[in-house]
Amino acid sequence: MTISIIPPLENYYTVTKQDQDRSSYCTLQWRRGQLLVKAPGQVLQPYLPSLDKEQSLVKCLEHSPVSLVRIDPKLGEYWLKVWASACEQASKPIFLRIPSAEQLSKQGSLWRSLQRLFDWIVALVFLLAVSPVMLILVLLMRVYSPGTFFEREWRVGKRGKLFRAIKFRTTAVNKKTLEDKAMSDSSPLCVYACANNFSLTEDEQNVTRLGHWMRKYNIDNLPQLFNVLQGEMSLVGPRCWTLEEAVRLSSEKQRELNKVPGITGSWEVETSNKLHLDSQTS
Repeated sequence: MTISIIPPLENYYTVTKQDQDRSSYCTLQWRRGQLLVKAPGQVLQPYLPSLDKEQSLVKCLEHSPVSLVRIDPKLGEYWLKVWASACEQASKPIFLRIPSAEQLSKQGSLWRSLQRLFDWIVALVFLLAVSPVMLILVLLMRVYSPGTFFEREWRVGKRGKLFRAIKFRTTAVNKKTLEDKAMSDSSPLCVYACANNFSLTEDEQNVTRLGHWMRKYNIDNLPQLFNVLQGEMSLVGPRCWTLEEAVRLSSEKQRELNKVPGITGSWEVETSNKLHLDSQTS
């Protein structure tokens, strides 16, 4: 049973003309400790200013009994990133609302546990083995590409859970920094740019020589071994979709997001020059 987190308006609220003009971009519902963030529908709710500002949203989440947040991909990349960032700051897990997969047997659960143990051991050994290489890369970046050593990109993990994938920074100007600056700007132009998949070309990103070399051999993905240790990724598995890509997938393709993504599956696709999504080929 789905119960709206907003009480019936006729009993508790008077919806003014101003509220109608400033309708919210989403509808909130409460279900068994989960906060569902859905696209606007038939359920009316008053205008909630705290939903429009990230810091206000963070405070609301911090003081709420919400155990996790499930958000509709139809809200678009801009609002997905706002909610993801707010949940990250409030220490609340956030998931994309995706079609559920078939329920797995106990044998399948045991196999996944063994695979998880295997991934953790192999990732730890491999991380120790390549640590000298990673240290050298850090030193080279400090000399030839001053700035942060890593960048953390939103990816979609098991059952649609959003997490930050760790990669070596390959650009002189961090793309994420520019996007966050645009998102924090309250001007309608910046909001429109983010909502319509604001992106930079490779030249605009200013990829460094060291960055080109790391991308060529996928060395920039080595820090994702830390994601494997945290259980967010597997060594072998389906592609780890970015948040921007996941919102464009068809409903059938989104079922793959129920599985634990793999590093190898992600690396193989990243070597391609073109990205083919179901929404573009259908």
